[in-house]
Amino acid sequence: MKTRYLLAIAVLALVSCGKKETADSVDPAPPAATFDSYFTDQSIAEPKAIHVARTTAKPGDDIVILGLIMGREKVFVDGRASFLLGDREKLTPCNTIPDDECETPWDACCDSKEAKLEGIASIQIVDAEGRVLSGGLKGVKGLKELSSVTVSGTVDQSSTPESLVVNAKVIHVTKP
Repeated sequence: MKTRYLLAIAVLALVSCGKKETADSVDPAPPAATFDSYFTDQSIAEPKAIHVARTTAKPGDDIVILGLIMGREKVFVDGRASFLLGDREKLTPCNTIPDDECETPWDACCDSKEAKLEGIASIQIVDAEGRVLSGGLKGVKGLKELSSVTVSGTVDQSSTPESLVVNAKVIHVTKP
């Protein structure tokens, strides 16, 4: 009897040893169509440069900003609907600098730390509870490094004067 009981516990333990979900688990990327409702082919009116918008932007404010996907070597967040947007007036992609052969021209490696702080915004797509959606955005509607992008959204509650975070409602992508 004891043997059967121990055997049953061992079988249950083995069955439950499969992949466990954790708080850090990332859902597989949904198909690009999941994000279609956030993208438009129409221009978004009256965008501001990031460094200008951040001077008055407060959490909860509606905002329209314009920039290039740039600011670090890795500008898209793996498995999450988030990317960095760089201010074209503050940051310079290396591919626009004569004789610069940088392999990652979107990383803004030639710009100062101050320019990066002033000229980068984090863009994210969130659910009704404010959690960033699962699924990467790279490639959706042509979105890639150095794409010119206009974003209309709301300044996130976590945003600070040093770190502008925008919850995107509408994204317009122009090919670089």
